[in-house]
Amino acid sequence: MKKRTRTYRFEELNIDLAHIEEVIGYKTEESPGTVSGLIEKALSDCGNIKGIRSEYVIYRDVSTDPKTASLEVEGVEFKTGKIIHGQIRKAEHLAVFLCTAGREIGNIIRKHMDEGDLLTGYIYDIIGSEIAESAADHMHDSLEAEMKKTGLGISNRFSPGYCGWDVSEQHKLFSLVPGNFCGITLTDSALMEPIKSVSGIIAIGKDVQRKPYTCNRCDIESCIYRNRQ
Repeated sequence: MKKRTRTYRFEELNIDLAHIEEVIGYKTEESPGTVSGLIEKALSDCGNIKGIRSEYVIYRDVSTDPKTASLEVEGVEFKTGKIIHGQIRKAEHLAVFLCTAGREIGNIIRKHMDEGDLLTGYIYDIIGSEIAESAADHMHDSLEAEMKKTGLGISNRFSPGYCGWDVSEQHKLFSLVPGNFCGITLTDSALMEPIKSVSGIIAIGKDVQRKPYTCNRCDIESCIYRNRQ
């Protein structure tokens, strides 16, 4: 088992006004002045955010079963479903990952929502999600570079709750990252705290490839991986 952890500064994540405008649904520089001003202030304030972290643990012995579209690692079985299984079926090893934007951004979101400032709260909510996903992108790229040195490829990353993988299996996933560096905890219903956190798996193997997400096979419009390469 190999473990890697990392902390990030907000400025490393390349989250800017144009990016947030695009996520919200505006074309570059076409958001109303009030909105762009709120975004710019929020981005400026986020420069001081602490607690942005990522972690992955690599398990060496992995088996997959095409009949049940399942994956087993360390005696823990995941029923990932057919869409994900098709991408990870050639896995020789498996990375279990966690990423978080930290507790601070969640507190800021709640504060604005509780005060009735819904627009500002929404903007911070979008930024918080992008912080967690950008940290995951950096972690993913770092893992790919590390595995490439050993002649191995990696898959896309997949999370419980997406592509037919039941979110309740989040508890199984967290059992493979005890006392996690990211400080993420789970509720009974498998929701993560801090709220702006990401978890999942990445397959590793000589015949494994990272590909564009097959969003045309999924109807979840809010999926965090939609339109991500």
